[in-house]
Amino acid sequence: MTHPYRRGHVQTRPGLSRRGFLQALGAGGVVLAAGPVLTACGTDPVTPSGASGGGGGSGTVNWSNWPLYLDTDEDDENAHATLAAFEDASGLEVNYTEDINSNDEFFGKISPQLQAGQSTGRDLVVLTDWMAGRMISLGYAEELDKANIPNADNLIASYRDLDFDPGRAFSLPWQSGMTGIGYDPEKLGREIVELDDLFQPDLKGRITMLSEMRDTMGLVLLSMGASPEEHTFAEYEAAIAKLQGLVDDGYVRSFTGNDYAADLASGNIGAAVAWSGDVLQLQADNPGMQFVVPGAGGILWSDNLLVPKGAANKAGAEALIDHYYDPEVAAQVAAWVNYVTPVEGTQEAMAELDPELAEDELIFPTEQTLGRLHSFKPLEEAEEREYQDLFQKVIGA
Repeated sequence: MTHPYRRGHVQTRPGLSRRGFLQALGAGGVVLAAGPVLTACGTDPVTPSGASGGGGGSGTVNWSNWPLYLDTDEDDENAHATLAAFEDASGLEVNYTEDINSNDEFFGKISPQLQAGQSTGRDLVVLTDWMAGRMISLGYAEELDKANIPNADNLIASYRDLDFDPGRAFSLPWQSGMTGIGYDPEKLGREIVELDDLFQPDLKGRITMLSEMRDTMGLVLLSMGASPEEHTFAEYEAAIAKLQGLVDDGYVRSFTGNDYAADLASGNIGAAVAWSGDVLQLQADNPGMQFVVPGAGGILWSDNLLVPKGAANKAGAEALIDHYYDPEVAAQVAAWVNYVTPVEGTQEAMAELDPELAEDELIFPTEQTLGRLHSFKPLEEAEEREYQDLFQKVIGA
């Protein structure tokens, strides 16, 4: 990705936990066009340390993740209760490092070792769908031994069989989020229901779209009646032509990463193609800010757990994945990160932990909502270059 932070990550104030930050949000929400308002509740490479090849009851599991993506003690940012519980139960030590800030950047860091058939020094990594698919297609991910992950049976059905990893042989989702539209309907003076509602005179030059190809082009394809999962290259070219026309007509102010959020908050723009987590952040100061899943559909993305090829402690990594697929553990994580959880039974566990969050569709979307969210089809290396070249020409990158 070209943006500096993981999509949707809320950057909280020092000393305030993510959970505490979100509790202070107040009213606000996500809107499904044709549906109800969803209310929101309040780097260097890792150096292995004692890594074990056997993965039994001893050794270290080296885990690389994105920042602010695990439950964290409010008084100690290096303390994670769910990790400590795993270490106590398993006898393994987890070397947890928040050193993923971009899929492309991280891949560039580890790919030389993978290409040379060497260990990356990591036993577990978290990468977004398309990069997870790239790792798998290049043979850079270990096939998971599901005997070591019995809790994988708790994976929600809609996540079980994706194009980039049929049957989830090599990956399991960590958390998910949504791509749609962020705006304040009261300030705008009207409602946005579809993507094309952005392209009206009152928003000319006052919208931003994402510099992430799959998010922006996924929504444009949907607006034209095409499927992000199954579209033809001709349909993609038509969507590119539509986007180019909108740029030429002056509707799009810029293509951005997470930095659109500041402009949306200040009123410099009136609406943005946005990630759900960023809109949550904006609700802290403006409870009227809303996240809309267009009537034609939105994008559902996931960040996925993978074991890199040649990992020193594959079995230990699988035991760690199994730990986080326990619904009670998944609920503890979801209560802090507030993203869509892929683990069946987490909502029931959350009802005991935080009944208000258990009713939050930002974390527990209904099947109706999930049925209106799409993923972008996997691309071969040559296709990736062709798709990106066309997109980069439009956005001027």
